[in-house]
Parts: sequence; C-alpha cells; structure tokens
Amino acid sequence: MKYIVFILFTVLTNAAAQLMLKQGMLSLGPLSFTADTMIARIFQILFNPWVFAGLTTFVISMASHLYVLSKVELSFAYPFLSLAYVAVAVFAFFLFKEDLNSWRIAGIAFICIGTVLIAQSGSDSHEEAPQTAELSKINTAASEITR
Repeated sequence: MKYIVFILFTVLTNAAAQLMLKQGMLSLGPLSFTADTMIARIFQILFNPWVFAGLTTFVISMASHLYVLSKVELSFAYPFLSLAYVAVAVFAFFLFKEDLNSWRIAGIAFICIGTVLIAQSGSDSHEEAPQTAELSKINTAASEITR
C-alpha cells in the first residue's frame, strides 16, 4: 500500500487528460475531414492548447504508471485505473453538464466497491514475498552449515 499515492496520481492525471481532451475537442467543434484539408485539420487538433495539454498529461500519467508497475503487481495496480472512469464521470457532470443518471451512478458504485476490495488484498505482501523466500533459503543453508 505504500505506492498508493503514485497509483492515485496515475489515476488523476489519466482523468485530467481525458477532461482536457474533451475541452479541446469542444473548442474545435464538430470534425469533418476532406482530402485537401486533412493534414491541416490534424495539426489544428494536435496543437489546440487543450488537446496538447491533454496529450502531455497522458505522457505524465503513463510515466507514473510505469513507475508503479516497476514496484507492484500488475493485478493490483491496473484495477485502480478504473477509478479514472469515476473521476471523469463526476467531473464531466460538473464541467460539461453530461448526464449522470442512476445507471451510471450504480456502475460507479460497483467500480468503487471493486477497487476497495482489490485495495484490501494489499500489495505489500506480494512485494515482500521474494525477500521472504530468499530469507528462507538463507536460514535453511545456515542450519545445514551448523549441523
């Protein structure tokens, strides 16, 4: 559980990136591509300040996630990313006036319950398992030497 701060940072930066991308696309209006304007339109999208900030935030989120993956089990860390759905749904309701109906709220509740259950499984015991196995080998070798 000592890496939970990094996991939550990953979740929040992932959600923030989604919100920035949405704001950027809203500021651009409906997209339409024609053969002669496609490249210009792609550059317009990429260099929109909100889209650019969202993509940059995704890179930061991914770097944080890679750090987390180097420290804890994937089966522990990855389910926490579902909390980004919760954050996006709540913030989209307030920022973009998106619908947050009873079905979505129920889904959010299930996501939160599942994440709490996974968090209760802990990752500290998994992180220390190789060290415990190594200590066991050392103790076994030491006891054989003393015989």
